[in-house]
Amino acid sequence: MKNRLKIVLTIGLIIVFQEISAQSKLIQSSEFQTEIIDTVYSETLKEYREFWVKLPENYNPNGNVKYPVVYLLDGFSLKENLEAVYDNYWGHYLPHIILIGISNKTDRIRDLTTSQIKMRRGQAMDNETGGAENFSHFIEKELIPYIENKYPSSPYRTLIGHSYAGLFTINMLINHKHLFQNYIAIDPSLDWDDQKLLKQAKEKLSSENYEGKSLYVSLAAEQLHMWDEEITMENIMDDASEFTLFARSIIDFSTFATSKKQSGLNVSWNVYNEDLHGTVPLPSMRDGLIFLFKWYQFKSPQKYNNPETTVEELVELLEKQEEIYSTHFGYPFPPMIEEMFSGYGYMNLQMGQPEKALMFFKLNIDYYPNSASAYNSMADYYEAQGDFANAIKYVTKAFEIGGDDGYKKRIEELERK
Repeated sequence: MKNRLKIVLTIGLIIVFQEISAQSKLIQSSEFQTEIIDTVYSETLKEYREFWVKLPENYNPNGNVKYPVVYLLDGFSLKENLEAVYDNYWGHYLPHIILIGISNKTDRIRDLTTSQIKMRRGQAMDNETGGAENFSHFIEKELIPYIENKYPSSPYRTLIGHSYAGLFTINMLINHKHLFQNYIAIDPSLDWDDQKLLKQAKEKLSSENYEGKSLYVSLAAEQLHMWDEEITMENIMDDASEFTLFARSIIDFSTFATSKKQSGLNVSWNVYNEDLHGTVPLPSMRDGLIFLFKWYQFKSPQKYNNPETTVEELVELLEKQEEIYSTHFGYPFPPMIEEMFSGYGYMNLQMGQPEKALMFFKLNIDYYPNSASAYNSMADYYEAQGDFANAIKYVTKAFEIGGDDGYKKRIEELERK
């Protein structure tokens, strides 16, 4: 089976995040699904709750890799936004992640609001409200255990919510901080119930420890006031009308949270001047995930690309990278995703540096011993060296793991050489 990883060499920076081969994707799709619609019954909510799961494309059902998880509220309506960000930024910016999209179609306002109210913005509230604690209990006691029992997920979790779901997300941070490490609150409805959660958050951030937690908050500022175009970010806090309470609440919370350094919370917030409430989720997810995983971004890529860097220096860099990842995730974590190990291996083969290539291919197998692709890449290395006996050995191992006829055909081709 021909390996179709693309090696992209550019002047200065060499990009080595590789595409998984088309044949590997074909093998996966024929054996298991990477996108699943699932349902769990909730005793807390007294109803079935639907959610979708997207497994990483490199997921191996026979492997032992555990993945961090991103939970997205309003998961079906915002699914394409999260997928677009993840599909374009995994690798250097983001690790392989399991994405979970939770439906809130049944009774969204009930699920996501943090207290009961009868009036909102001068109008009667006919909806049931204030069910956030019940929904939090469902997530903690029913959904997360179900996910962790059925899917290869780790306890490193991120929660994303928009609007009412942004309100819920901040409530989870303030009142249930043990559940998630990371939070993205997109245009959160912190004006809810006369800013009740905002006031509570100020108390908690002044008195409690949020070390190890990270929060990203966004505000859509294209329309800060319903009808007054003169209201801008420069003067909005001087306005006292109901029309600006939504935005003022976000600004108040964000500036306060940023100022409370003693809380230990790693927080950032951004104003999206060209976005409306309905368009801000996409850029917020992009910027938010990059912020939350800033520590994940690969260190010293130029040294990996520089032909003058020695094998010993590369090994030292990888050891430091592994330490960073394992410390943040809280469990042993490889210093590179599988695609990067392969990519750097092929890059060094192409650059005439077989010693480095062998190191990357070997580490790929060490860290991903159940990957047929990793063994097939090692076979490519030995074939390039004219060592057909070892090439056959590693393709045979790939065939034993993957069972793909393409590997079997390659064995036959190598035997004829």
